[in-house]
Amino acid sequence: MFTKKRLIFIAIFTILVLAGKNINFSPLIGAENQFFTLFQFFGPIAGAFLGSVFGVIAVLAAEMIDFFIAGKEATWINIMRLAPMLFAVYYFGSKKKSLNVVVPLIAAVLFVLHPVGRQAWIYSLFWTIPIIARLLPAKYALSVPLRSLGATFTAHSVGSALFIWTIPTTPGMWISLIPITAFERLMFAAGIGISYVGFNALLDKVIDKFKIKVPSDVLRIEKRFTIRG
Repeated sequence: MFTKKRLIFIAIFTILVLAGKNINFSPLIGAENQFFTLFQFFGPIAGAFLGSVFGVIAVLAAEMIDFFIAGKEATWINIMRLAPMLFAVYYFGSKKKSLNVVVPLIAAVLFVLHPVGRQAWIYSLFWTIPIIARLLPAKYALSVPLRSLGATFTAHSVGSALFIWTIPTTPGMWISLIPITAFERLMFAAGIGISYVGFNALLDKVIDKFKIKVPSDVLRIEKRFTIRG
């Protein structure tokens, strides 16, 4: 239900995510003039604070605004490229196993079905990480480090499956990316985890200081990561 307070927090996260999309982190190998941004660090945590569905709405809104501001052509390929982060948002914010396991599995299958991916199948083993992480007992699966790893590798699985079917690549390129991908995704997972813990403390402090009453289903704050003096 879209209450006034929920719309306000969706708008706040939309603005924050949009800002993150415009701060470059590292170039995207194989794609000219495309970059990883702070969006990769911040985007997924919207699902934890707003709930998986409303988090996806906030991030999609930010992506669409950025899409039109940047003047991107509305091709089906460009539109499909909005999808990877949406699945990461859902993964980080949802406690359900089903979709969070199925998405990276389907992505891995699609990757290996491609003639190039078939020769670089070992690369798709990265996407067993979100599957294994979510199949562990809940106390481990829902921990921040595993949720962060699962979210970033879920986005990576969807993005790679789209990439291999839309951009000419070689098996050697994918194999050479293995150490780079491992480093980048560990960095993204660390960034997601740190962002989540930091925003938990910040939002809780602001709400407490200004005596703002927010229903727990509108803004989900994890109390173990809060600091009140």
